[in-house]
This record gives sequence, C-alpha cells and structure tokens, in this order.
Amino acid sequence: MTDHSELASAGQATGWSTVSVAGKPCDAFQPSSPHPHGFVVIYLHGVHQNRLSDKPAFTAEFARHGLRVIAPLTGRSWWTDRICPEFDEQITAHRHVTDNVLRYVAAAWNAAPPQIALLGTSMGGQGALRLAFKHPSIFPVTAAISPAIDYHLRWNEGDETLPQMYVDQEAARQDTATLHVHPLNWPRHVWFCCDPSDRRWHESAERLHSKLVALGIGHDYDLETSGGGHGFEYYNRMTPAAMQFIVDRLERERLRVV
Repeated sequence: MTDHSELASAGQATGWSTVSVAGKPCDAFQPSSPHPHGFVVIYLHGVHQNRLSDKPAFTAEFARHGLRVIAPLTGRSWWTDRICPEFDEQITAHRHVTDNVLRYVAAAWNAAPPQIALLGTSMGGQGALRLAFKHPSIFPVTAAISPAIDYHLRWNEGDETLPQMYVDQEAARQDTATLHVHPLNWPRHVWFCCDPSDRRWHESAERLHSKLVALGIGHDYDLETSGGGHGFEYYNRMTPAAMQFIVDRLERERLRVV
C-alpha cells in the first residue's frame, strides 16, 4: 500500500521534498503555482543517481511551467522490467513506476494519464523511451535527454547490475527501447536529444531516429545541438526545449478528441 506521508528534506524550501511510495523514496516537486490542468512529470534518473533537487536549471523550468514532479529512486536498475537486487528483490523498477508511482500521483495530485509525461536523462532517458514504447496509451508524452539506449554495451565494461538482470549481453540488447518500437502502436509524442560529441550514446540515438523514420512514426529530435557532451552541462542546456515539448504535448493530449 502506498504511503503518502511527506518527509522533510533539505530541498523543501525550493519546493522539493522526499515522499515514500510503496516504501521506496521518491523526490517530489510542488510548484508554488501549479499548472491549471494539473500536469505532472515523472523523472527517471541516470546511472549516477543524481537528484534534481540540487539542479537549479531543472527546478526553474518545472516552476516556470507549474509542473508537479515525482522522481523515483531505483538505483542502477536501468528502469527495466527485470528484478534488480540493488533496487528490490520483489518488484522491478518498471513496475514500480507503472503501478506504485502512478497510484501515488492519482491519490496525492489527482492526476492520471494523459496528464502525465515521462522525462529522463541518460539511463533514465532510455528508460523513459522504453516505458513509452511499451505503454503508449499510459505514457503518450515522453522526453529523453542523452538517452543511453544501447545500454547493453556496458556489459563488458564492468557493469555490476546488468549481469544480475540478464542471462547475457544479447538478452539485454533485445530489451532496449529501439527493439520495443511497435510498428502499429506507439506514443503520440516522443522527443529526444543527444550531443553529437557524446561518443558513447549518440549512435544509438541516431539508430532509433532512423528506425522511427523508416516506420513512419512521428517524433521530434535534436541530434545536432552540442554543448557539454554527456552530463548535466548538456542536460541543463536542453532542459528548456524538453520542458516546452512536454507542456505543449500534454496540452495537445488534453484537447484531443478520442
């Protein structure tokens, strides 16, 4: 059962606090002037587990648009639907988002799809894309900054968690976002970006773009803007574009005639 009690945190003065969701910590942002239509962002963190409560560029954009934000903390789970012992022995990070976090957002903020967008950086960027491609009706709006799409490449680089979740590198590759794109069912609003100098992850972002083009799947992307490589210097640079996309597309979903 989800615990909706809020716990004090150092970031509370800026609108950030820590909440417990199904016994797991999440950072939460409450803007002083929430968006009139109750839009919410679920933020998925990167492999280094940096938290946005000390990232002023992100906080400023959330506040400017009046976005409530919930940011689950799931360790180096890669946001997969595989058990990652570092996070939990019983539930996957994927299911934690689709079950527990969505339930919390509904109960605490009276918001439900399609009022909710996914946002992720690096590990979380590929997680946001994978979740959206697997559940396009739940997450029709997603934005990914520097998504680490081909994360299976880390298998032979000393990654400690991937071998605990997959039998081999090929099994991990088969679970990447690109291979979860369905030619007949996809999220209506997808945006992603990657710095051309990001040698590790830019190629896989280009590969995803090419596949979406080949399938005729509409999407927005920026694979040309450069500034910082892979890290928060680049993330901060691209955050305004990501937030504007999210707000614009959530509004489109609100006005969409079903």
